[in-house]
Amino acid sequence: MIPALTVFITFRILDLIDILLVSFLLYQMYRLIKGTVAMNILAGIFLVYLVWLVVKALNMELVSTILGQFMAVGVIALIIVFQQEIRRFLLILGTRYRSRHGLFPEWFFSFSGDEDQPVPLNPILEAVENMSKTKTGALIVIARHSELTQIIETGVKIHADVSARLLESVFFKNNPLHDGAAIVVKDEIVAARCILPTTENIYLPAHFGMRHRAALGMSEKNDSLVILISEETGHIGYAVDGEIFTALEIPELRRRLEADLAVNKNHTPTST
Repeated sequence: MIPALTVFITFRILDLIDILLVSFLLYQMYRLIKGTVAMNILAGIFLVYLVWLVVKALNMELVSTILGQFMAVGVIALIIVFQQEIRRFLLILGTRYRSRHGLFPEWFFSFSGDEDQPVPLNPILEAVENMSKTKTGALIVIARHSELTQIIETGVKIHADVSARLLESVFFKNNPLHDGAAIVVKDEIVAARCILPTTENIYLPAHFGMRHRAALGMSEKNDSLVILISEETGHIGYAVDGEIFTALEIPELRRRLEADLAVNKNHTPTST
C-alpha cells in the first residue's frame, strides 16, 4: 500500500498577516532612511553580513570568529546607529494613529481643564504672503502634539498673541531676532530666534539652503509644521512629517495647514 503524501508546509491566514506586517515595517524603514547616510550604513552592514556568510562557509576560522563577534552585537549596534530613524518611525506612527484613528483619545492623557486654542491661520498666512513679496527669509514652526520645550529653550521667549505685524517685525532683517525660527503654540508666539535641527538627508537639491534643511530636519524629529520663506527667491515652503513642499501659493498652503491641523472648516480664525 502506497502511503499518502504528507504535506509538510502549511499556510495559514496568520502567516499572510505576518508577511504583510513585515513588509509594511520594511517599507516604512526604507522610507525613513531613503536619501540619508543611514542608507549607506545599512548597505555596509549588509555587505559585512554577506562576507561573514562566505568566510563561514569556507571555514576561515579567524575571520569568521571576528565577524561572528561583530554580528553577535548586531542588534545593539543597529539600535545605536539608527536611533534617530527609530525615533522618527515611532514618532510618526504614534502621532498619525493617535490623531487620525483615535486609538488614544486626547482626554485620556489630559489632566488640565484648558481647552485647546485653535491656531489663528489668517495672521500667519498674511505675514507669510507679505514676507514672500519682500523676499524676507523666515521660519515659522507651528506645534501640534509635541511641546517643543527643548527647541523653545534655544531662543528668546516672547509669549505674545499671534499677529501678522509681529511676525513680520520678528523676521525684519535688522531685528536681532530674525536669525532663527519663531515657534507658534496654539494662539501664541512662544519664542523667536530658535535653533532648529538640520536634516541629515544628503540627496536634497543643491538650491536648498539652510532654511530648507532646518525646516525638513525639524519635521523629521517631531510632528510640528514648518513654514519657510526663501530669502533668495521669496518662494514659500512647507515641511511636515519628513517631507518638504516648495514654491507653494497661499491657497495651497492654507489647505495643507488646515488639513494637518484638523481645523474646523466652519470656524474662521480671528485676524489680528
